[in-house]
Amino acid sequence: MPSSLPRANNYLLNTPHGIALGSSFKWSGGQYCAIHTDRGLIGCGIYDVDVAGEFGQIVAIAKGTPEKPLCEPEDLYEAKIVGVSKPGEAAGIQIGMTGLDALKVLLAEN
Repeated sequence: MPSSLPRANNYLLNTPHGIALGSSFKWSGGQYCAIHTDRGLIGCGIYDVDVAGEFGQIVAIAKGTPEKPLCEPEDLYEAKIVGVSKPGEAAGIQIGMTGLDALKVLLAEN
């Protein structure tokens, strides 16, 4: 049994556009976070949009900085989207929009 395990948090986010699932993971060497919806996710730079696109998944990526890392799902709200899977582009998510704007697309009625 390892002496320490990563910290994992999952909780509901009440956003201006609806409810989503926030997730964050931290360990001694790093962290990542995401906002999950039933249509896809917005995550930090650890995700690969090309692989997600191969599987038809909507994924939008935001990038933090060493000074302002993306540690908690709420950090993604104001972060700029820097990568989008092909299905995400088809759904209307664009590079340069905020994570909250991308979340509005994901939570919109089809």
